[in-house]
Amino acid sequence: MLRTLKQLYLGRSKRAQAFRYALLGFDLVTILFVIATSFFAPTALIEAIDAVIGVGIVADFLARFAIEPRKWLFWARFSTWADLVALVSFLAPIAGESFGFLRVLRTLRLLHAYQMLSRLRQDFPLFRRNEAVILATINLAVFLFVMTGLIYATQFPANPQIQNYADALYFTVTTLTTTGFGDITLQGTSGRLLSVAVMIFGVTLFLRLAQVLFRPVKVRHECPTCGLKLHDADAVHCKHCGTVVHIDTEGLS
Repeated sequence: MLRTLKQLYLGRSKRAQAFRYALLGFDLVTILFVIATSFFAPTALIEAIDAVIGVGIVADFLARFAIEPRKWLFWARFSTWADLVALVSFLAPIAGESFGFLRVLRTLRLLHAYQMLSRLRQDFPLFRRNEAVILATINLAVFLFVMTGLIYATQFPANPQIQNYADALYFTVTTLTTTGFGDITLQGTSGRLLSVAVMIFGVTLFLRLAQVLFRPVKVRHECPTCGLKLHDADAVHCKHCGTVVHIDTEGLS
């Protein structure tokens, strides 16, 4: 059993790849479910789906713990604790509506996507060539949805302008892009602090994405002499130390 789990989570076969991307799809569906259910009052059906998703997260969590050779390292990862928080947020509403505020913490499940980066790097040459752009996009998306979740949790229902997740997402995007229409504002000290966080960190991540989109394309190849990892796609020598580098490319158009 343990050997099968290792092959699925760590293997290079097509079956293992399909399994890992099925997990990624599960995470994305989970986030879509969080957004969709924010428009409706809690029902028995929603709580049942919560429980099913929670069981799925438990199974994934236990499997990754079982195949981890260094158990202490597993508990040292931030993604582990994010998964635990997301797990509690899916199962807690079953205990009563007093735990309803935890629903927002489900967006932390997005942090699980970072664990897929190393696998994507191994599986797809296209990902390796565009890793900087993809990573910047993921950073921005994770920040966007986590901050939207926090805004929704802290402002609903105290703020009549925030009625559902879409309202919170709209405010986050307009603030992040410095558009600032002003039709939605956050109330209270906590709301102002969240606005500041969106403006400072969100704009930084947005500019980072713009930077990697418009700068000259670089390829990742570690120089054997000085360790420089990013080079021009047609580089023959390392710009830092002059060492000849042999970059595996498919040719330039």
